[in-house]
Amino acid sequence: MRLSGDSGRDRAYQYLRGTVLSDPAVSGTFINEQAVATEVGISRTPVREALLMLAAEDLVQLVPHRGAFVAPVPGREIAEMMQARGVIETWAATTSLAAGRAPVDAMAEVLGQQRAIVDKSDAKDFIELDSQFHALLVEAAGNSVLGRLYESLRARHVLLGVVALQRSSTRRQEVLDEHQAIVDGLAAGKPDTAEKAILRHLDSTGSLLMQG
Repeated sequence: MRLSGDSGRDRAYQYLRGTVLSDPAVSGTFINEQAVATEVGISRTPVREALLMLAAEDLVQLVPHRGAFVAPVPGREIAEMMQARGVIETWAATTSLAAGRAPVDAMAEVLGQQRAIVDKSDAKDFIELDSQFHALLVEAAGNSVLGRLYESLRARHVLLGVVALQRSSTRRQEVLDEHQAIVDGLAAGKPDTAEKAILRHLDSTGSLLMQG
């Protein structure tokens, strides 16, 4: 049975996690609780509850008498996140291929959507598709625990992806090429090729982010 405030809290949580925390402009600032409440159409109480949930995930820092602070992502965390993604995604490639369920067609479809908006969309739309592309592979591996762990990285994934695009005018096309290499490796049924393509892709993004 849900408490009466759960719906508002969950809506605030999803809005903050999916919209606010994936915006590089918010990094280094305090979240305006009233602005979030107005945007979502709820009171400030469920917003505060949502911020408590996000603090438990280390996505915000609660500062007494100030509110929720969105700290910049430090270089060490960037490196560790890329490493974690590499472990999960390369495992997912090998596992899904061995089970005969690598989502080649679905990933190729998302890649096609990325190509269609490469020159039109804002950075976040492009990276949302990037996140979907990688999530399809992890989901296909069939491990729900790792799937939830990977999903917990999503807000950071989108945030860092947007930052990477903002730092390089050629990064969008590079992402398309790197994604194509991953799809090609999976389509050929070659786990080693797919794994190398995944790691090259993550290394490219990580290197770009560490320059800042």
